[in-house]
Amino acid sequence: MKSIEIGTNGHKRALHLSAPPKRVVSLVPSHTESLFDLGLGRAVVGITDFCVHPAEHLTGLPRLGGPKNPRLDEIIALNPDLVLANQEENTRQAVNTLEAAGLPVWVTFPKTVRQSLDVLWAMVGIFRDQDAAIRLQTLEKSVEWAESALTEREPRRLFCPIWQSETPQGTLWWMTMNSQTYVHDLLRLAGGNNVFAQRERRYPLEADLGLVEAEDPGERDRRYPRVSLDEILEMKPEVILLPSEPFSFTKSHRDEMGSWFRETPAVREGWIYLVDGSLLTWHGTRLARSLQELPALLI
Repeated sequence: MKSIEIGTNGHKRALHLSAPPKRVVSLVPSHTESLFDLGLGRAVVGITDFCVHPAEHLTGLPRLGGPKNPRLDEIIALNPDLVLANQEENTRQAVNTLEAAGLPVWVTFPKTVRQSLDVLWAMVGIFRDQDAAIRLQTLEKSVEWAESALTEREPRRLFCPIWQSETPQGTLWWMTMNSQTYVHDLLRLAGGNNVFAQRERRYPLEADLGLVEAEDPGERDRRYPRVSLDEILEMKPEVILLPSEPFSFTKSHRDEMGSWFRETPAVREGWIYLVDGSLLTWHGTRLARSLQELPALLI
């Protein structure tokens, strides 16, 4: 049988599998969900503690720790013929350890909706499953429709924090994302105009907040800037989305922001929403739900 080559956008090497995998460990919750949604879940033999969808199919599967701290000995003992990982969610050390043990690890890193779909198509190709391809084609049509719908509406100026904290001196700050991220592209597709699309992260934190001179970032990630209250007010967002993950924004946070951001159109019009964070950050088949629910918040 001809070998299967997996091209990746998060790992320098391409993987070669001699046959469709029969024993898969998923260290990425969104990949776990995608495998089952595509009808490929029969191959899954291990998942993370954070894999929660689809709940009805995960009972009894070995849970192997969190994405950042998986129990590598247990993964190796399962003898999988493929391990699914993600560059943002899993550590390089864990990937290197699994590869050193002789396990093939597929590391993905989609930064756009298109790249996320490409990962799903590669997944379908790995399993050589025609039914999965048909299901994925339906998702492709949904994305095509969403793209075409963008021409009929004016995008809403949008602010979406993914973390909230403060400096030791008590200065509040919020982490958000720029245009080089999957979340940004998804929100664009839903009808949002990310007000911090062009903002790059600066180091250290005080530099990001405009308090000191920035240092050379080197190879550090610049896609997730930390912004101040004044910066947000200056951007005048029309919609504010507060996701439940990775930071768990709650009603109390929304109420506080209603006071802090009262000068923005988003607060004046009542367009500040709590949202399921997985709709924003889980690349994969969850995209179908994202495109059903998010556009309604951006009309």
